[in-house]
Amino acid sequence: MPVTLMNPEGMMKPDVYRQVAVATGSRQVHIAGQVAYDAEGQLVARGDLAGQVAQAYRNVAIALAAAGATFNDVVRLTIYVVDWKHERMPDFLAGIEQVSKELNIVPAPASLIGVAALFEPGVLVEIEATAVVD
Repeated sequence: MPVTLMNPEGMMKPDVYRQVAVATGSRQVHIAGQVAYDAEGQLVARGDLAGQVAQAYRNVAIALAAAGATFNDVVRLTIYVVDWKHERMPDFLAGIEQVSKELNIVPAPASLIGVAALFEPGVLVEIEATAVVD
């Protein structure tokens, strides 16, 4: 396996991401920011952060699969959330929980960044991924 994920001793050990990824594969996969669009380009779960997080993760999984990768190969996620406040964490985590087993999500290093807006009104979350495969 080309990716090893870890939470080193002396650092916080979060459940939903890891602090460090070590990749030894030779092929990088960069996934553009994925939002909660379905295959027809329609926004899913308008106004529902958990629903949009789940759909964005599904779209990341589709993109990874197209490149011959899975969440096991992800070395970095960057997640942008509109109007982020810590009080939104339960909804955000509920979205991940909705699809965690379905997609076999492995908690890779991640950054959650609050933004004022994304490219289209109604889009609440965007997820970028980087993976490394042999």
